Amino acid sequence: MSVPVKPRFSVIIPARFGSTRLPGKPLLDICGKPMIQWVYEQACRSCASDVIIATDDERIVDVARGFDARVTLTSPDHVSGTDRLQEVVSQLALGSDEIVVNVQGDEPLIPPENINQVAALLESEPDAGIATLSETITDMQDVFNPNVVKVVANGQHEALYFSRAPIPWQRDEFKDGVSAPGSGKPEFPFQRHIGIYAYRVELLHRFIQWPPSPIEVAESLEQLRAMWNGVKIKVATAVIPPPPGIDTRQDLEQLRALVMRRQDEG
Repeated sequence: MSVPVKPRFSVIIPARFGSTRLPGKPLLDICGKPMIQWVYEQACRSCASDVIIATDDERIVDVARGFDARVTLTSPDHVSGTDRLQEVVSQLALGSDEIVVNVQGDEPLIPPENINQVAALLESEPDAGIATLSETITDMQDVFNPNVVKVVANGQHEALYFSRAPIPWQRDEFKDGVSAPGSGKPEFPFQRHIGIYAYRVELLHRFIQWPPSPIEVAESLEQLRAMWNGVKIKVATAVIPPPPGIDTRQDLEQLRALVMRRQDEG
C-alpha cells in the first residue's frame, strides 16, 4: 500500500490591528499570552514548512518578534486578508503551484490537524484553486444567524454557494416565515463554513486583479469573488470541530474561560 505524501505548504496568518469591535485584537491577552501567539503556536504544530505572521502594524511586529515568530509588515491599505496574503507570497517569490494556508489571526485554538487537512485537500485536487472546511450545524439558531456563514456543496464536495442566509431553504419546514425558530437541532445537515483556506499561489495573483463581484458585495464574503470568476472550491468536513473565533468581547471572555479550564485539567 502506498503512503500518501504530505503536501508541502506554508501558513500565513493575517493579523490586522484595527478591528472595529475589538481594537488591537491580535494583542489581547489570553491567560498570559497575546492572541496572535496562540494562533502562531498552533500553526507551528502543523506540518507547515513555514509559518509567517502578516500584519499592518509595528506593534504586532514587535510583539511577534518577542516570541521569535517570523513576521512581515504589509501595506495598511489592503481591504481583505487575501490581498495581504498575495503581498506576502510576492515578497517570498513563492512558485505559482505552491500551496499557502490562510489561518485567521483570531482563532487561537485552531487544531493543527485542520491546517494539515485543508492543505492536503487542495494538494489532492489539481483542478481546484481553493480548499476550505465546514462542520455540521447543531443548533437551529445558528442556521438563521447571519454571522454564521453557511456553505452548500455538490456531490463532488465542490462549493455551490456560501451565504449568511439559511441555505438550502427548507420550503416546507420554514413555510410560515423567515424568523429564527427556537433553539433545537436541525433535521437537515446544514454546514457552517469554517474560515480556513488553502490557496495555490497562482490563484492569489489572479484574485487581486478581479473587481469585487455583485454577490460578494451583497453577502460581504470574499470567497464569492473566486466563485464568480469560475474558481473551483473544494469543501471537506473538518476532522476536528474548531472552537469559535474571537469577534466580540463575549467571545474573548468565553475563550479565556475555556483555556483556564483546560489548564486546570492539565
